[in-house]
Amino acid sequence: MQTLADVLVGLVAALHAYILVLEMFLWQRGPGRGLHGFDPEMARASAPLAANQGLYNGFLAAGLVWGLVADDPTRFQAQVFFLVCVVVAGLYGALTANRRILFAQALPGALALAAVLVAR
Repeated sequence: MQTLADVLVGLVAALHAYILVLEMFLWQRGPGRGLHGFDPEMARASAPLAANQGLYNGFLAAGLVWGLVADDPTRFQAQVFFLVCVVVAGLYGALTANRRILFAQALPGALALAAVLVAR
């Protein structure tokens, strides 16, 4: 079960690293604009906000990677803390921004969190 938990934590970390790249570097290009259907003007206007969001997603990814390489008890504690952050951010985003965030962010985080807790 520990291997499954580690794989899921790694996938959630990779997802948030991808979101960092999308929001910080590709926001005004096709992949970023296509995510929300923004025209070039709106993408340009919202780019600083997206970059800020991307940075936060990068911190989540870094924390999850730390949770994969640290020794216990830090390993377990870091994974639980950062996965709870992912789930809370996903729930908030689904309520305030776009319902898709529930499935794209909160659900993977919750599945990884469940696996980490069961593997303990």
